[in-house]
Amino acid sequence: MATARARLYGLLAATFDGEAETTAAALDRGAFAAVAEVFPINIETADLRGDDHDAGSLGVGYDNLFVVPGTNYVPPFASAHATDPSEAFESDSRYHTAGEAGELLGDPAADMARLYAAAGFSPERGGDIPDHIATCFEFMRALCEREAALLEGDGTEANLDAVRELQARTLSQLGWIDRFEEAVASSDTVEGVFAAIARLARTFTAWDAEEVVQADQQPSETIPS
Repeated sequence: MATARARLYGLLAATFDGEAETTAAALDRGAFAAVAEVFPINIETADLRGDDHDAGSLGVGYDNLFVVPGTNYVPPFASAHATDPSEAFESDSRYHTAGEAGELLGDPAADMARLYAAAGFSPERGGDIPDHIATCFEFMRALCEREAALLEGDGTEANLDAVRELQARTLSQLGWIDRFEEAVASSDTVEGVFAAIARLARTFTAWDAEEVVQADQQPSETIPS
């Protein structure tokens, strides 16, 4: 299970980091649709298949949604979807208005950076934005791979607990994916493939949080029933 989770987190990380060829190949072999079909809630899989999506069109769609500011742009980092302004933050970024939420590199970025430091993890995705969705998924992939390695190598209970605690702390930071998915659904109204993948990512992280996080934590605003 840890290995399977790692693979899906890795695929989501690549997708939201703009690896169009990886995404196209996954759509073509039905990888996203296969995952969607096992969840207990209904996820429309028509847009999760590769019939109408190649790397070129996916690359253009990705840029329009997550790279180039415009009418369809959805910032792919947590700070932009925060509901509260950061406590201490100074920036001339076009995404930041003093005293308002929605800044670039706000508190969510600082929170994720602390988690990476605690794990000795150096992100390679997300363009040096710690709370970029691709970076968060890359981190979860690494943590799940570490869990799998400990289980296969008879790791100590203490080491397993430490890795699972980091997973729980990370998942507790990902409630913003609910708002991100809703924004993508509103913007990706033509092809719909990234809206469908965002919906899958939201469902998967909520499910994973329910399985991993302690019962008294609330990592996501909507947990599938």
